[in-house]
Amino acid sequence: MKPYDLPRGLTVEIDGPVRTVVLDRPDALNAVDADLHRALAVVWAQLAADPDARVVVLTGAGTAFSAGGDLDWITSFLDDPVARDDSLREGAQIIDELLRFPLPVVAAVNGPAVGLGCSLAVLCDILLISETAFLADPHVSVGLVAGDGGAAFWPLLTPILRSREYLFTGRRIPAAVAVELGLATRTVPPANLASEARRCAEQLADLPLEALRGTKRVVNMYLAQALSGAVQAGFAAEAETMRSAGHRERLLALRTKAGGA
Repeated sequence: MKPYDLPRGLTVEIDGPVRTVVLDRPDALNAVDADLHRALAVVWAQLAADPDARVVVLTGAGTAFSAGGDLDWITSFLDDPVARDDSLREGAQIIDELLRFPLPVVAAVNGPAVGLGCSLAVLCDILLISETAFLADPHVSVGLVAGDGGAAFWPLLTPILRSREYLFTGRRIPAAVAVELGLATRTVPPANLASEARRCAEQLADLPLEALRGTKRVVNMYLAQALSGAVQAGFAAEAETMRSAGHRERLLALRTKAGGA
């Protein structure tokens, strides 16, 4: 096969039938910048075209799964509407590619999974989360509709009355609570996460390929149908709030705080 051709920030490790996709900006807690966002949009088609791939593991380098959107990149949207709109289109592509991706994907959430990082993890087929990790969707706290995150698909997975508070406030969801809410499959001791994700991937790789792919296709057909209207409405609402004074004020305050930390 041809080697994977990806922008910076995302790597693919090849080991037999397993492909490990690594969010690889550890010094930035794997925050998603323009390059990594683009890589996340195009990697799934390359994985699907890999004839030897049977299972994908998605994880983060270093201590985080992903801290969400890179603040410098997101702040640039305030005065660059073209880049902002491009990012929204690319975000919709990431969700669509993940839902249509034919192979099983195991998320190994090794640390904080925030914003887009949380969305990526929850869209995987199996989500193994370190006992010390957490999920969070802080869109609302920075003046945005969670259009590419929890607002669109948490209601399919969680008790709405339990999840609204986390979605509205952006509070951290500890690993055990994420499992209880249905946002994660099970917790794993931190030292065992990589080996357990590998064991799970190998178990899936040993199953009859067509039966496994067909089962995933049917399940994700239901998810895609249920999400289609919500995702479109969510991105439209998120785009509107991206242009709001409230978002500008909150984001610039957060950027100043982070720069002075």
